[in-house]
Amino acid sequence: MGEQPIFSTRAHVFQIDPNTKKNWVPTSKHAVPVSYFYDSTRNVYRIISLDGSKAIINSTITPNMTFTKTSHKFGQWADSRANTVYGLGFSSEAHLSKFADKFAEFKEAARLAKEKSQEKMELTSTPSQESVTGDLQSPVTPESINGTDDRVTPDTAFNTESHAEINTVPFPHSSTSITKHWEAELAALKGNNAKLTTALLESTANVKQWKQQLAAYQDEAERLHKRVTELECVSGQTAGVKTQKTELNQTIEELEAELKAKEEELEKLKEEVEKASQLQTQRDSLSQKLQETELRNAELECQLLDLEQRLENRRLESESFRKSLRSLLELLDGKIFQLTELRDSLAKLMESDSS
Repeated sequence: MGEQPIFSTRAHVFQIDPNTKKNWVPTSKHAVPVSYFYDSTRNVYRIISLDGSKAIINSTITPNMTFTKTSHKFGQWADSRANTVYGLGFSSEAHLSKFADKFAEFKEAARLAKEKSQEKMELTSTPSQESVTGDLQSPVTPESINGTDDRVTPDTAFNTESHAEINTVPFPHSSTSITKHWEAELAALKGNNAKLTTALLESTANVKQWKQQLAAYQDEAERLHKRVTELECVSGQTAGVKTQKTELNQTIEELEAELKAKEEELEKLKEEVEKASQLQTQRDSLSQKLQETELRNAELECQLLDLEQRLENRRLESESFRKSLRSLLELLDGKIFQLTELRDSLAKLMESDSS
């Protein structure tokens, strides 16, 4: 049957900049069809996208590939054979999820197909006399490692040991370490917040500039449309007017493509603003927790002072008790000495009477 399409959708296609390896370069001016193909003769799955007659995606799915969702409408995967990273921008999150599910499904199918082919290779390479002992090893096929994820997601992890230290016996050194830990966390978040605030201000300025450019492009497009209409009415469909109309239509298409690119940039900036808001919320939460920790530290210090005062009182009471006990023992020794003398006197008296 050859190669057949098994799933198709539409998306904006991007490739990673080969020089910076960070920026995305659009390879299509508008949304184009992106399809999964299955080649029954070679038992392989491919992702193919055509922009007119030009193939902008021709990627064979391997078991080591990974499709990563970097936002709610954008996903990417790396192809080591093509030495690039592809990115797709979808119109909705549902289209992205459907494409990701199909990618995982066909990746698993490719893995199973590869295992079957390896089993066939092992069977064909095994000698006919399998009972003969020997160090036979199944053939190993070198595989390239695919799938990269360059996203950096701010995520604050709390150490459970720090929480355990808060609930232990109130000693000054544990409270101080907890306070230092939260102060370090807060300082790091303040630094990140300052960087994000600067980036947000720059993004806001860029948004204003791009909005002005968009308005200018829209005005230019309207002016060109009006000019086309006027030329059609005046010239009576002459050959020169048709040529000008074609050129103007091409200009309009280019302006529309630029508008689409600016809209995508605006979407990315909105996502960055949302991330900055989330980080601000996390910073406020950590500030609140730091205040609570400082209050708890003050309470622990008060408890420690109270315990020290109680210990001092107990020591004074014990010292007083020892003094009383010592005086009582001295008195008891005197009484015992007097009783001994009395006994000796009585014994002497009895001896004198008997004689």
